[in-house]
Amino acid sequence: MTEFRRILLDGYPIQVERVGEELVAPDGRKIAIKDAVHLAPSEPTKIVAVHLNYDSRTKEFMTKLPAAPTYFLKPTTALNSHNAAVVRPEGCKWLNYEGEIVIIIGKTCRNISPEEAGDYIAGYSVGNDFGLHDFRDTDAGSMLRVKGSDTLAPVGPGMVTDWDFRNKRIQTIVNGKVVQDDNTSNMEWDMHYLVADIARTITLLPGDMLYSGTPANSRPVFPGDVVEVEVEGLGRLTNHIVVGPTAIREDVGAQPTESEEVISTALGGDWEFRGIRTPSKDLYPSTVEEK
Repeated sequence: MTEFRRILLDGYPIQVERVGEELVAPDGRKIAIKDAVHLAPSEPTKIVAVHLNYDSRTKEFMTKLPAAPTYFLKPTTALNSHNAAVVRPEGCKWLNYEGEIVIIIGKTCRNISPEEAGDYIAGYSVGNDFGLHDFRDTDAGSMLRVKGSDTLAPVGPGMVTDWDFRNKRIQTIVNGKVVQDDNTSNMEWDMHYLVADIARTITLLPGDMLYSGTPANSRPVFPGDVVEVEVEGLGRLTNHIVVGPTAIREDVGAQPTESEEVISTALGGDWEFRGIRTPSKDLYPSTVEEK
């Protein structure tokens, strides 16, 4: 396995290889990982995400998987990176983490079998499919603002080649507390299946990303929280939550809501419909007080 990262080196985006605790550029320049400014590990033309895949998540919502995967798109403007801020817009409160594994396409891919899919995958990375459920009532079908708002698609810290996705542990950690913990053996559809399924009708290009689903226990996070996703063999993606610099405009479009569906989804289906229940700060200790 080899790990590649994209960083800013002397102000220029460049792919580097991880060697121990250093990142080495093609021209031999070296930078310590702790000092690097990370970028997402590829520049996708599209970001595809699967709705449900892990058995634990399906059981949490007390539902059944469809006969085949269903998907949504996250705009490329949502793309974010390791150690970067994830923005919860002012006026919103139901921002949830969703730790995932991200597939990165290596060459143009169309109409292939699952058995062939591995030849078209450049590598794998760690992702967090953040969801802004305040807009779930208006965008439930497309998930456009729920999952596609700016900064809600962090991927990183790097891309690992020749990684075997089978039987790997995935965890999400908020402020040092493990909040999601599962294994890829509990996915209904594996990485090769997902790539082949999408490529039946949609051409996948080098750098394109596929989010492969999240386990149970996606919950709200708050400004000041540190959210990490760790995958065995792929590393740990770290982000922190901030409040957006501006409020959601009120003179155009649907406004954030707190319907039964919004709250139930944000709290993993555990809300008993007996009144508004706001996010609780005792879900996990916060690094700062929310303002």
